[in-house]
Amino acid sequence: MPKWGMVIDLDKCTGCQACVVACKTENNIPFSTPEQAEMGRTISWIEIIPIMEGEYPRPKLRYLPRPCLQCDHPPCIKVCPVYATYRNPEGLVGQVYSRCIGCRYCTAACPYTAKYFNWSAPTWAKEFEPCLNPDVSKRPKGVVEKCTFCHHRLQKAKEKVKAEGRELKDEDYVPACVQTCPAGAMYFGDLDNPNSKVTQQTKSPRAFRLLEELGTEPKVIYLTEGEWHGAYRK
Repeated sequence: MPKWGMVIDLDKCTGCQACVVACKTENNIPFSTPEQAEMGRTISWIEIIPIMEGEYPRPKLRYLPRPCLQCDHPPCIKVCPVYATYRNPEGLVGQVYSRCIGCRYCTAACPYTAKYFNWSAPTWAKEFEPCLNPDVSKRPKGVVEKCTFCHHRLQKAKEKVKAEGRELKDEDYVPACVQTCPAGAMYFGDLDNPNSKVTQQTKSPRAFRLLEELGTEPKVIYLTEGEWHGAYRK
């Protein structure tokens, strides 16, 4: 059984937001109005967090892409009273939208603020409706939604390799954000496969996990320079 994970090289990330746009398009994420944005009611399953390093006159701006970190010990699951948030055998933390009651306990429990409450019924401009992905549901008002590593792509990949009579490989299943990154800063694959590129990247001395002292054991690992290591862990 594979254990899907991601490595993001922060030294390569340019903050171009291509992964954000790809995620929104792939997963039918609704657009927020200016009024909703003013109230903090935007929805973005992956965010680019800017971090300023250094001081004037030579400051440096770095970027931290933050999807759902797909924790091995996710606190969001422990607090959900209806088990709408779950972790499957492949390590992906999913969300059953039809079961969610909108109590938002999971959003409060997530230390990475990677979950979003859908405050209103999703709407899209008429010209964008033909672009909606038929493989992904449109979430109704009153539920919590989050990144799933484009789980629908995994199901398609499984169907394809079954028809071809072979085993699933890393390159058969790639989330939209990883596929779209022009800088090649994102790696994805089976963390239990010692020969996969993503596993080899986790062995780098630059590798670290966000807030790893909390014991959530996220499966999104970051690569960065030494001086950044301590800044992100705090």
